Amino acid sequence: GLRTIGVLTKLDLMDEGTDARDILENKLLPLRRGYIGVVNRSQKDIDGKKDINAAIAAERKFVLTHPAYRHLADRMGTPYLQKVLNQQLTNHIRDTLPGLRNKLQSQLLSIEKEVEEYKHFRPDDPSRKTKALLQMVQQFAVDFEKCIEGSGDQVDTVELSGGARINRIFHERFPFELVKMEFNEKELRKEISYAIKNIHGIRTGLFTPDMAFETIVKRQIAKIKEPCQKCVDLVITELVNTVRHAQQRSSQMNKKKAAGNQVIRKGWLTINNIGIMKGGAKEYWFVLTAENLSWYKDDEEKEKKYMLPLDNLKLRDIEKSFMSSKHVFALFNTEQRNVYKDYSWKASFLRAGVYPERITVCECFH
Repeated sequence: GLRTIGVLTKLDLMDEGTDARDILENKLLPLRRGYIGVVNRSQKDIDGKKDINAAIAAERKFVLTHPAYRHLADRMGTPYLQKVLNQQLTNHIRDTLPGLRNKLQSQLLSIEKEVEEYKHFRPDDPSRKTKALLQMVQQFAVDFEKCIEGSGDQVDTVELSGGARINRIFHERFPFELVKMEFNEKELRKEISYAIKNIHGIRTGLFTPDMAFETIVKRQIAKIKEPCQKCVDLVITELVNTVRHAQQRSSQMNKKKAAGNQVIRKGWLTINNIGIMKGGAKEYWFVLTAENLSWYKDDEEKEKKYMLPLDNLKLRDIEKSFMSSKHVFALFNTEQRNVYKDYSWKASFLRAGVYPERITVCECFH
């Protein structure tokens, strides 16, 4: 073997006049990595609580004083065995680690690329609807194929499913339906005889006519039409069940899409842009969903002014002046756009996943 290391134990217990020199010199049964001899502690040594250091010292003394092992002393003993094993382990790690590292890096890059694709995945975005539909159809096709081929990552250990049930229909149910059919051999022979005689007519034939064979065979095939149709119906039923099973993953994505399009709140908000307009304010009609915040010119929602994604948005309370009775809040993201109106809107943003955070902001809505 490429990694086999021979170890001979209890060298001190060999009969007098015998030794393992030929084996240790790798002459008797050669190994690629040779043999290493060691001396173990006896049961008496263990009962006498002989420690490891003393046992190693006794082993070393035995090897140096034995005439057959003296010249091999530097390649024998427990310390040398430990050194060789550590070296082999180090070499194995050194050989396999680069490949393992490359494999893990490749998998990491692949996963990061896949995550990046889904990071900005928005089924409600018109520019991505076609791509989203194509991805869902492809995923559905893959899931369906896995169910039929039996190569899915989730294996049912309770009952048969998918392709296994179809296989059972073909190899168990269909033969059973054929066996249930009754064939009268005597009647069949009589039919064959009549067919041959009717085809020959007044002539006496030497060979069996092909027409007689075809006629009898067609009649027999017609008899198994019903079991075949029953088998087809059973397979169709299983395929429909498999389609429903494969549809589960697609339905999860549809649920996320429905949640993304769900309107949480509509209402009027006044934009106060302190940083640019210095006190300027204007009222717009806002529509808050789980995915974004859009505002329109009016409540007819025909002229959209802007759509702000809710990714990384935060909100905080804004200190109001002494004479003000309005509740003012700030909503901000990386684009520094802020929206808000009273506490009921604050609760709506919380439902949409926009949580408070206290940082300095420059724009606000009320």
